[in-house]
Amino acid sequence: MKIIMLGAPGAGKGTQAKLIAEKYGVPHISTGDIFRANIKNGTELGKEAKEYMDKGLLVPDELTVRLLLDRVAQDDCKNGYVLDGFPRTIPQAEVLDKELIKLGDSVDFAVDVDVPDENIIRRMSGRRACLNCGATYHIVNIPPKKEGICDVCGSELVLRDDDQPETVKNRLKVYHEQTQPLIEYYTGKGVLRTVDGTLPMEEVFDAIVKILG
Repeated sequence: MKIIMLGAPGAGKGTQAKLIAEKYGVPHISTGDIFRANIKNGTELGKEAKEYMDKGLLVPDELTVRLLLDRVAQDDCKNGYVLDGFPRTIPQAEVLDKELIKLGDSVDFAVDVDVPDENIIRRMSGRRACLNCGATYHIVNIPPKKEGICDVCGSELVLRDDDQPETVKNRLKVYHEQTQPLIEYYTGKGVLRTVDGTLPMEEVFDAIVKILG
């Protein structure tokens, strides 16, 4: 079962991807993890990617897909995988499809976790993080026992730059311009399924399980 997770930043697709991976016994694959693993292990592909990243450039689609295919060729992906954070654009999706076809393969489902922008802005601007131990909270959904203080280590909690409302709005703008067209792309392929991401996490997961069967 080969699944692609779609959804705006903050929609909860990463959380759902992890839950799917656990339930179906398949790896949860994010491009960030692949880049880090290849760079850490000093692979040829990792060295290539590092050259771009060191210059502050985006890793080209062709190289990203090569890294991804190298990852999905590993034994733990025999029964499928969940892709989180890739593809982000139509050209990336086209390159991925082309390479999968060469392997006699294809994507089974593209699951869109749909959440309106205003919900995402509210959701993300309520996040708080502990920069000391990495614990995360939400002032409404998962509040710390003592306001502004981490339950785990007692350090001060902060609103990260990434979660500032203006930053979130900019990230959503990029998403609508570059990534949202994938919804139409995968609809055309007949593999898109949409779930209501505003529901509680467990209900979103139940809806995905019904789709995957």
